Amino acid sequence: MTKKILAVLAHPDDESFGLGGTLALYARRGYETYYICATRGEAGSADEEFLKNYKDTAEMRTDELNRAAQVLGLKEVIFLGYRDSGMPGMKANQHPDAQINHPIEEVAGKIVKHIRAIQPDIVITFDPIGGYRHPDHIHVHKATVLAFANADNASFYPEAGDPFKPQALYFQVFPRWFLKAMTRIMPLIGKDPTRWGRNGDINLKELAEVDFPVHVRLNIRSVAEIKRKAGEQHASQGGIQMRRGLMGFVSRVFGEKEDFMRAYPPLEEPYKTKFDLFEI
Repeated sequence: MTKKILAVLAHPDDESFGLGGTLALYARRGYETYYICATRGEAGSADEEFLKNYKDTAEMRTDELNRAAQVLGLKEVIFLGYRDSGMPGMKANQHPDAQINHPIEEVAGKIVKHIRAIQPDIVITFDPIGGYRHPDHIHVHKATVLAFANADNASFYPEAGDPFKPQALYFQVFPRWFLKAMTRIMPLIGKDPTRWGRNGDINLKELAEVDFPVHVRLNIRSVAEIKRKAGEQHASQGGIQMRRGLMGFVSRVFGEKEDFMRAYPPLEEPYKTKFDLFEI
């Protein structure tokens, strides 16, 4: 039986910038890879040049995601139908369709339906702080954890299909060494590490202080070019510049790897870092 991986994230581009190497690596091995995207990235800013021939930002970013999915070899992309909530303080936070304005259990109910239909071996989502504290990332993390915990509970959204329990749940984690390296390098080239990202709303110094264990470290060097090309499909979000700029430089110098914390089955210390998500 073909092995399956399901990534549950928040926006178009999360599948490429974050764990594109992982999805490409396993797709290349013949595994089925699926992506549940909670929103269509409506709150993402984009220069006018990228919006040509599109009616709005959502249509543009959906198209970018579909093209990236082809590059990565994804089996299917599934949208949950929520609206991008934006970063804290944005007007998008108040929109009634914003993901964060919907109950965690409701979102979990939608996710569990797809878990039961796809029957993945592995489920992947964000870490508890959503990588860089994006409200949608944290929200979908909580919903995925709830859905995973109840996927085999017949009383949890019984209309969502027959109970099924995946083998493992992983959180993708940013390596602290990478964030600490960024906070040291950025000032040397005149950049403020407390105002990183396309909109300057990410504080790398703050993130570097939060540490999660690394239970699996994947070497994605063999698919680094695939990940780069997938990221370039998200041109409106700086995909090309990101891989050519500081982040790309640090990645090339320190190696192409993607890190994961195993949330289920739980691990006890001491543990030995593994190099395959299926080594459970």
